[in-house]
Amino acid sequence: METRASKKRAITNQQPPQPQVIVLKRHRVVLGEIPDLSFPQYQPKHKFQVLRNPNLNNSTTTITTLSPLHSNLDKPLPRNNNPKRSNEEIDEPYVSDIVDYLRTMEMQKKRRPMVGYMENVQTDITSNMRGTLVDWLTEVADEYKLLPETLHLSISYVDRFLSIQPVKRSKFQLLGVSSMLIASKYEEITPPNAVEFCKITDNTYDLKEVLKMESDILNALKFEMGNPNVITFLKWFIGIASENQNTSNLQFEYLCNYLAELSMLDYECIRFLPSVVAASVIFLARFIIQPGVNPWTSSLCECLGYESADLEECVTMLHDLYLSRRAASFKAVRDKYKQNKFKCVANLPSPPEVPSHYYLIYC
Repeated sequence: METRASKKRAITNQQPPQPQVIVLKRHRVVLGEIPDLSFPQYQPKHKFQVLRNPNLNNSTTTITTLSPLHSNLDKPLPRNNNPKRSNEEIDEPYVSDIVDYLRTMEMQKKRRPMVGYMENVQTDITSNMRGTLVDWLTEVADEYKLLPETLHLSISYVDRFLSIQPVKRSKFQLLGVSSMLIASKYEEITPPNAVEFCKITDNTYDLKEVLKMESDILNALKFEMGNPNVITFLKWFIGIASENQNTSNLQFEYLCNYLAELSMLDYECIRFLPSVVAASVIFLARFIIQPGVNPWTSSLCECLGYESADLEECVTMLHDLYLSRRAASFKAVRDKYKQNKFKCVANLPSPPEVPSHYYLIYC
């Protein structure tokens, strides 16, 4: 005779088994494990599109203040009349927003050196000493194979720091290497560590001094380490100006980079906005390559936003630098661009003067 409990077990055994519920253990996902979604327009094309926070050796701090604009300026920005547009290119309205933002940023007081700081702030260093430091930092950047952006950003830090803080000449080289240390962390994928920058000065400064100056620079500039400089605008300008060049685009690019680095040697050039210097570089480079053709066109005037008359003073200064009528004693930049790997652009001949009628193109 079945009990009530046995009947219940018999009924239960006749029912189909319930599926077992498996609870998966959740794993925390890191950025490196995110799968590729195959959207080319969102794939990083530049290291700045991925916020990096490396554990840098011998460092007092890590720079993470990034500008959202660098990632889009690694190659020339497209124009509406370019028939060979690809899906990865940026639409024209977005380009306008970027350029407008850069132009606004370059005029912000906190991102600009003070005009006349050498006379009003500094008491122990001179503009000639600054030129010597820039020339030497060019050699350092070449020695460590640093990006042009790193060199330009380093000089920007030096000028901005000197605008607000007096520096003794015994610490001037220390300011230069510490500025390049910060710029390297900002721009380079694998920056040299602080010890390397001590060695490059023949250990004139020890590690503690380099790191202390690094901290002083960061605090004086309030950690505002990202700002557009000449090379930022020049990358875009070169792409536009190269469209109708009959010469090698590589030669034109090297010549532009040479003129941009020459501009850093002259203390007087700090009074010009970076975009003005970049546009003047394009003007002068086109003139050097084809002196018989007006280097400025209505198209360049419209695209770059400057009339030729706006550039006359800066072009004249750059031309004097190119012909060694200014800063003639500084050789490192000039020797660098006399090398074959830069197509010897420092040896290209140039007429002694730019004809005055070349400054008459209006938008």
